[in-house]
Amino acid sequence: MSTDDAFVSFSEVQKSYDGETLVVKNLNLDIAQGEFVTMLGPSGSGKTTCLMMLAGFEPATHGEIYLDGTAINNLAPHKRGIGMVFQNYALFPHMTVGENVAFPLQVRKYSKSEIDDRVKKALDMVRLGQFANRRPAQLSGGQQQRVASARALVFEPKLVLMDEPLGALDKNLREEMQYEIKHLHEDLGITMVYVTHDQSEALTMSNRIAVFDDGIVQQLAEPPKLYEEPVNAFVAYFIGENNRFYGKVSDMSDDRCTVELEGSTGAKIVCKPVNVSGVGDRTTLSLRPERVKVNPAEGECDNVLDGTVRELIYLGDHIRTRASVGDNDEFIVKIPNAQGHVSLKKGDQVQFGWAAEDCRALDA
Repeated sequence: MSTDDAFVSFSEVQKSYDGETLVVKNLNLDIAQGEFVTMLGPSGSGKTTCLMMLAGFEPATHGEIYLDGTAINNLAPHKRGIGMVFQNYALFPHMTVGENVAFPLQVRKYSKSEIDDRVKKALDMVRLGQFANRRPAQLSGGQQQRVASARALVFEPKLVLMDEPLGALDKNLREEMQYEIKHLHEDLGITMVYVTHDQSEALTMSNRIAVFDDGIVQQLAEPPKLYEEPVNAFVAYFIGENNRFYGKVSDMSDDRCTVELEGSTGAKIVCKPVNVSGVGDRTTLSLRPERVKVNPAEGECDNVLDGTVRELIYLGDHIRTRASVGDNDEFIVKIPNAQGHVSLKKGDQVQFGWAAEDCRALDA
């Protein structure tokens, strides 16, 4: 996407709080109109700082931020036309739900009749039409989150920013609200930028995800590509679960390489080269637990290693199996709980197999 087509654009943006350490380093990121982009990363990775610079609550130390083609670095937050939803919802406790939702319209000097009309529409949209006269304290966490969303959307902003808005909710409600926000986005076609450290939340909701670490976007991609094709070891281990092995490249062709594992076994694994350049390179191998087969048929898998079952955990839809394979005592396999699934016991000696293309040779 070129910057000319971008609705939101960060151009060479840096942020330092002390004049020395960069919290955000040379960020170049373009977001299309109507897109749902999530900034994902661990605490201190720079994702929330980027959101605060976009909102206008933090100044950029260097670089420009554009909204719909206009540089907004020097524009006050209230003049940017951006809706915000925070983790604590920031609802006014002394106001009713209706008054909370009306507040952004009153600030913008809308007429009373238009305020009444828009508030009703916004509350109906989040299925809280009958709660207009209640106070926030009389609502559940999920209902308060919906009020905060209605307030952010009521003035029809060009852009909505959400900073960990579901962080305070329990697991079931959190999952329900993920779909609610996703459907709101789809129905309204509005541009949303969302910040979270929860990878499943990001995968569920986003068109694209920017994975942050150490102030840098490590990878920007659609959820399936991010999960299936991580570009480095950090992304592979931050998104989903992974088995990792360490070793050295002993042979290499265009689309495959052979890696000799470190440690006592010295086993060789055939895999896909991603972040290795030639024979002798040290590498970390990444393999998803659901891609591993137990006791595969002869010739079914490119790689087969012996292992010992250490632990079996029944999780309903799958059985999580921990095994010792080579020098890795934390080798995880997810076995679907389908009819005729393989029957294992703790201590069993088994073989684990997988395809070369499911195993990626990443940076050491």
